[in-house]
Amino acid sequence: MGLKLVNVLAILVLSLLASTTTSQADVFDVTSSIYGGKPGSDIAEGLAKAWRDACASESSSKVVVPSGAYKLKEATFEGPCKAPIEVKIQGTLQAPKDRSSDTWVAFSSIDMLTLWGGGTFDGQGAHGSKDGDIRDIRFSSITNSIIMDITSLDSKKYHISISECTNIVFDRLTITSPTNDANTDGIDIGSSTRINVTHTNIATGDDCIAIGEGTNQLLVTDVTCGPGHGISIGSLGYKPDEKPVFGVTIMNCTLVGTTNGARIKTWPDSPGVSTASDILFEDIVMVNVENPIIIDQNYCSGDEDRCKQNTPSEVQISNVRFKNIKGSSATPIAVNLACSPIVPCQNVELEDIDLTYNGNEGSLSSQCFNVRPRTTRVGKALACANLPGLRSGDSPLPPQLYDYHSPMIYTGGPDNNSCWRPRPPVMGYLLMSGLGVWLLQELLQEYSKL
Repeated sequence: MGLKLVNVLAILVLSLLASTTTSQADVFDVTSSIYGGKPGSDIAEGLAKAWRDACASESSSKVVVPSGAYKLKEATFEGPCKAPIEVKIQGTLQAPKDRSSDTWVAFSSIDMLTLWGGGTFDGQGAHGSKDGDIRDIRFSSITNSIIMDITSLDSKKYHISISECTNIVFDRLTITSPTNDANTDGIDIGSSTRINVTHTNIATGDDCIAIGEGTNQLLVTDVTCGPGHGISIGSLGYKPDEKPVFGVTIMNCTLVGTTNGARIKTWPDSPGVSTASDILFEDIVMVNVENPIIIDQNYCSGDEDRCKQNTPSEVQISNVRFKNIKGSSATPIAVNLACSPIVPCQNVELEDIDLTYNGNEGSLSSQCFNVRPRTTRVGKALACANLPGLRSGDSPLPPQLYDYHSPMIYTGGPDNNSCWRPRPPVMGYLLMSGLGVWLLQELLQEYSKL
């Protein structure tokens, strides 16, 4: 999936233009005499004033937090703003250990936001939290934006939350919590369209990436996950009137020592009917993963009473492909597809699956319930060959997955001759942003591979 030469040249010209406009942005430095921020002190008030002034600017603007360690009680970056805006975090922002709010840093209602700078959001949330809906960094109603080169460290609960967002690239993030820190999801995504997460390292005490209801046209590429609970779609079916999940592609990822690998999970006793469809897990390496490939429609973690009702899930899962998944399983059952008896999974495909088990608790195996996957180049042990299930028959292949049109990300279906380019509506944003030099470097690296 290398860049096509024509796209390289087009974006190269664009990036050069972008780099010439960076210096024209109005700069609002939180440590200037106007805002009074100092390393070691709380900069919440100064940062709020800098944001207010930058957001009101008629021309592109930049809020800067220079190198150093700063305390930050909490921050809200709220739009709409009058022009494209950057937040450049070069230092470390430290959260209070005792929180008064369920969100530490919030970005909301902003179009054309760039958050970057190599800095760190330190949640100081040792041991995590089981209480409340706590989010360290929350993005809501953000459009046409790029978040890159930041670190989220030791969140109180969820590291990064994404909701009601459209066209955002999350690139080169580092997300870290100790393995035993409870509920420290890396990235939670819900009710959002055309999100891309790429070139990111996540090591947490829960899901590296959790994909919730209402998510569609999501692309996750080049993510390293572990330790943690893997990359999960769900859990779904917990609330009534959940919006469907569709058009999800997870590819070129590596999972190391995680509880799960490629996972779809839904609750039993669903209060309503919902769907998850057109899902692709492709080109994934599993390294000592407990459940490398798993569909669990009887997920009950934290609510065991729901399982006691013996009422199956009503989330319909369909058009799912697990393709070119290789590596090692930490348990004998490397493929576990447990679908609902009320709405059995439809059109599930296993292709080029090569997993090994070197333990002493049995031999490599698989199990399938209420689904008979279509298999291509899958060994008998991984193909549920000897287990009861639904007939696969001659059902058609899953339909072409959705085009992906997020800014600067992969476009075209996963099996087409595809390329990487910015969407036309985003070009003006790039011209006014500070991403020119970075983009030029990225393009030159890709160009060298052609």
